[in-house]
Amino acid sequence: MCAAVYVLSTVTGYVLTSALLLKCPTLLHRRKREPFLSRHISHRGGAGENLENTMAAFKHAVNLGTDMLELDCHLTQDEEVVVSHDANLKRATGINAQISDVAYAALPPYLCKLGVTFQRECFCEGGEDKRIPLLRDVFDAFPNTPVNIDIKVNNDTLIKKVSELVVKYDREHLTVWGNANNQIVKKCYKENPRIPVLFSFPRVLQLLGLFYTGLLPFVPLKEQFLEIPMPSIITKIKDPDGLTRSQRFITWLLCAFSLYESCVWFQVYVWVLNDEEDFRRAFDLGATGVMTDFPTRLKGFMDGNGLSKLQ
Repeated sequence: MCAAVYVLSTVTGYVLTSALLLKCPTLLHRRKREPFLSRHISHRGGAGENLENTMAAFKHAVNLGTDMLELDCHLTQDEEVVVSHDANLKRATGINAQISDVAYAALPPYLCKLGVTFQRECFCEGGEDKRIPLLRDVFDAFPNTPVNIDIKVNNDTLIKKVSELVVKYDREHLTVWGNANNQIVKKCYKENPRIPVLFSFPRVLQLLGLFYTGLLPFVPLKEQFLEIPMPSIITKIKDPDGLTRSQRFITWLLCAFSLYESCVWFQVYVWVLNDEEDFRRAFDLGATGVMTDFPTRLKGFMDGNGLSKLQ
């Protein structure tokens, strides 16, 4: 009887302490600095309104008032950091070649029309700007805009050069970087721990385990930004059958529990949402920000619902 009472009291104390610290993490951990707070995030600059990852797309999004630009980086043969999503140029330019095998000056222009990955049967036709830009072009043009950098390949030189550019342009307080690959995130953090990092996929799994066991409040986290998909994205991407069973399960699990409400721990960005129903659901669940291919559409929704002013 005494043992049962002891176990019950211990478990109750643990649960209550965990719940308290989950809501008030600063009781145990020092509050991390948040140099920026982003609600409106333009995916690849807004791939549904301009050709993805072009200066035209970034300029349009910034002029619209986006809080953050999301982009992808690769390294060319002559070690220039370029902004492009795919390692291979075939989809975007029609040329079957790896970016890493082509010098920057020899990179082909984008095609006139590109499919929008997260919107079925949707294509974006570009204007005159079809050039693959350099990362430094983006930093030069938008010195005060936060940038979310996806390091697309596990390349030490790429990581080092991105870090050097961030430091050169004094953007450590306006940049977040990472990848779903945990090795890349580890290298990013080791290269420059002053640049905030994203949760990798394995770390998201660990985060889920910590949350469900009640251990999350007791474990220090180096990451400050969590990017997660919404389950509805499965029905809207161009190739939903390409998702593995585990990816589908994790997508559902992430949105089935109250991680959205854990913004006291980190900023939660939901991707990639392109219609008002999903915008509303994400913000209602407590997401910090929404990543979209249609920045004009998201801005209209936020303006109409009083969400444009950062709280």
